[in-house]
Amino acid sequence: MYAKVDHEVLEFLTGLFGKDRVLLDPDLLEMYAHDEVPGLKARPEVVVRATTVQQISKVMKFANEKRIPVTPRGAGYGLSGGAVPVCGGIVLSLEKMDRILEIDKKNLMITVEPGVITSKIHEAVEREGLFYPPDPASLDSCSIGGNVAECAGGPRAVKYGVTKDYVCGLEAVLPSGEVIQLGGKLVKNVTGYDLIGLLIGSEGTLAIITKIILRLIPLPRVTIDLLVAFNEFQGAADTVSVIIERQILPTSIEFMEQDSLLACEKYLKKELPLREAAAFLLIKLDGNRKEDVEALCETVGEVCFEHDAIDVLVADDRPTQEKLWEARRVIIEALK
Repeated sequence: MYAKVDHEVLEFLTGLFGKDRVLLDPDLLEMYAHDEVPGLKARPEVVVRATTVQQISKVMKFANEKRIPVTPRGAGYGLSGGAVPVCGGIVLSLEKMDRILEIDKKNLMITVEPGVITSKIHEAVEREGLFYPPDPASLDSCSIGGNVAECAGGPRAVKYGVTKDYVCGLEAVLPSGEVIQLGGKLVKNVTGYDLIGLLIGSEGTLAIITKIILRLIPLPRVTIDLLVAFNEFQGAADTVSVIIERQILPTSIEFMEQDSLLACEKYLKKELPLREAAAFLLIKLDGNRKEDVEALCETVGEVCFEHDAIDVLVADDRPTQEKLWEARRVIIEALK
């Protein structure tokens, strides 16, 4: 049985975080009562915004002793209810812990706090010619701590995998308040239990992640995107199978149907290309030699037309590619 947040608890939290980082206003609490799962809502009794691991350690130790539930929260863009405080209590927001601590070009790694927005990591490492592949649809809004807690993926998972494939080290706070260090700047780490793997995807139920070391790879020099339109679902589905069967590994290959595209049009307030088709494939190819990627693009295009594609749009520059992916990025919001 959990205890309620009382005057003693509020005094402790105010002393630890400061009055401006302890939220009690009902309208503010409502903002922290849900994530992106429709219909799932539970209001916390109080929200605190942490800025240091020491604060998190102290609040966890105190809450553990008092039997008060604590729900860690990143940006609140998850789709599993992980950030919803179903038992009330304290929401521990990590949104203010948003620093990129180090980009280590020698070891191809980046160290970040959990509140860093995922797209900011992409931008920072790409300026250095490096690449962090996981790209959740909400990458402009979601936080890296939430990505780790949910083991987020994204369209590029087809070729590059998901968040767990890039986490080399974690700092985390246990319910007891103990701060633990797991892994580090190691490419190979096979000693002992895989505690990092245990925490990734645990949705904040085992520990609160306070620092993350991520593996990077060299940035692909060339990318080409294709938007492929079909009059029938089956042609699009068969195309995916044949592309994989021919041992072509696209960076991404996403399926959309017309109703979803029209919902995205309404949400974006603009007309999208090839809107009359019944189904679409959005395919991304990448590599380091332009001629190789172009040859791959040609092969993929041939497979598409073999399976009754009616049109293919090709984008080989960043602005056009962003326009092609715009609908995919907003599809969750558009379908609500």
